[in-house]
Order: sequence, then structure tokens, then C-alpha cells
Amino acid sequence: MRRRLALALVIAGLWTATFVVARAAEPRAVLELFTSQGCSSCPPADKLLGELTADTSLITLSLPIDYWDYLGWKDTLATPEDTARQRAYARARGDREVYTPQIVVNGAMHVLGSDRTAIDRLIGQTDQKPGVMSVPVAITPDGASLNVKVQSAESGHNAGEVWLCPLAKAVAVAIGRGENRGRTIIYHNVVRSWVKLGDWTGSEATWSMPIAKIRDDGIDAAAIVLQEGTRERPGVILGAAYTPLN
Repeated sequence: MRRRLALALVIAGLWTATFVVARAAEPRAVLELFTSQGCSSCPPADKLLGELTADTSLITLSLPIDYWDYLGWKDTLATPEDTARQRAYARARGDREVYTPQIVVNGAMHVLGSDRTAIDRLIGQTDQKPGVMSVPVAITPDGASLNVKVQSAESGHNAGEVWLCPLAKAVAVAIGRGENRGRTIIYHNVVRSWVKLGDWTGSEATWSMPIAKIRDDGIDAAAIVLQEGTRERPGVILGAAYTPLN
């Protein structure tokens, strides 16, 4: 009887430890930093994002925008899609707040990208919003493909879009002109494109993407973002996942 009880306790302990590890592995927040090589206020935010990237409970994304290019330096990583995404967030919130460095937390709230205390506060605040980071999402490299799985919804938040973000984990840029002239800045988890995998309607769904289709521009990681709303009016982020590709 004692042996059986001891064995049961060991099994229960192992199950609990596995459960805790699994829960700890789930991301608690997606941080999108809208930044620019032509913005003198951005380097501290870029550095902070690099520090936050070490926290495996966070998915950090750099989204370089292009509207400061006229200041004398054309951002070498900026894309019109990133600029459009930032403006779409402002429209959806209704506050017209478009600036750099700006971090959007879980698709719900924004804050100055270099303010770590405020970022931590917003992570907690957005976690209280219904649906935020409530849907398990997985992304798994399997040979030549990326396999994506989105679980079914357990709440009333059961509609959204699934986006694949090919990432460059670290890009060093030597800036030759403009407000950051002479500086070399490292940008972390730079989003190189937004690839829509499909719509999600609350049921379990899977997709597969050939890695060769996204393996350009120094791509060495990828993220999946499941988000309410549409590209034009993005809502809260319902789930997300990240994986390196090498």
C-alpha cells in the first residue's frame, strides 16, 4: 500500500510539473514595436525590445514604419504594411495616436516603446480583457514546412484572422544620415511581411506553409498571430506562437 501511494504521489508530481511547464510555455503577451531608423527617440525602445525578447513568455515584434523617411534617411527595413497596420490600430481605437516609438500590447492598448514600467502595466491590464491570449496556437517546423494549429475557442471570441509573420531575429543597421547618423542599431524580430493564412471561426484549424516561400531577407524565425477583426480594423490578439527556423 505504501509503495502504491508513493508511486501515485510521484506520478501526480510529474503530471503537475508537466502541466506547470506547459502553462509557463504559453505566451502571455504580444508586443509590437513601431519604430524607425530616422527617429532619434527610437534607439532606447529598440534596445529594450531586445531585452524583452529574452523573456520566453513574450512574443516581441519590430515593425519599422516609413513615414519618417523624409527626415534624411530612408529606413532600410520599413514596409508600407507595417505603417498601414499602425494606422489601422489607431482607427480601431479611435484615438489617432500614431507615433514612434510606440508599442501596442496584445492588439489592445499602446504605450511609449521605451517605458518598461508602462509596458509591464499594460501587459497586466490587457490580460484582463475578454479573449486576450485565450486561444492556444502552435507553430512547428517540420522538414520543409511550417505547420500551424489553432485550437477551438472556449469563449465567445470565436472569429478572427490568422497571420504568419516571417522574422529576422537580429538585424544590425549602420545609419548614414538623419537623426541617428553614425549609429549602428540592432533591430530584433523584424517582421519582413504579413502573410494571411486564413480566417478562423472558432473551431480547431490547421495550415501548412512551405518554408521556402518565406525564407528571404534573412528570415530565421516566424510568428503566428490570431487576431480579432480585420487587417483594416484589427482587434485584440486571441493567441500567438513563435518558433526559430534554425
